[in-house]
Amino acid sequence: MKAIKLLLISFLVVCVSTTNVVASQESDKNSVTDQAYLQAQAEVLETFVAIAGSIVAGAGHGYDGEYMDQLISFHAYGDKFVEFNNGLSFGSVGNEHNERQLFGEDLEEDGVIQFAAKEGTLNIAVYYGNVANLTFISDFILMHKVYGEIRVENLITLLFVKTKGEWKLVHEHHSPVSE
Repeated sequence: MKAIKLLLISFLVVCVSTTNVVASQESDKNSVTDQAYLQAQAEVLETFVAIAGSIVAGAGHGYDGEYMDQLISFHAYGDKFVEFNNGLSFGSVGNEHNERQLFGEDLEEDGVIQFAAKEGTLNIAVYYGNVANLTFISDFILMHKVYGEIRVENLITLLFVKTKGEWKLVHEHHSPVSE
């Protein structure tokens, strides 16, 4: 009886080990991290370009300007939204205020001189076709009402979720590039 139990245990160990190897090989072939989702990447890029357009068009045109409202519409505000910026954490209300204040009030009218990603740094990774992580190093030149021309070189992560057919921001992370 001990020999049969030992044989069964050995058989089960071999089966489980083989199953894990096969499952591991299968998941590697179809891993969510390996799938490109090219259409979704194009949609996220289009959304990012629209966000940039609303920032450029609304720069210095007021806290409650049309383009600031448009900028805010790209966010999925709620309890899960978080922004990390310069060592601080903000929820939905804080993020909205920060964006309206900086782009609508603090900048000179038409004060976005350059809104770009450093060449070769823009990356869009899409998962499951409805979650996207857009990362880049910013190369922004802004005309601030108090500080004059400022260059913003930050590591930026924008996390998008596709909801009701639209890509919405659910998380932002901005931190200075180390010298």
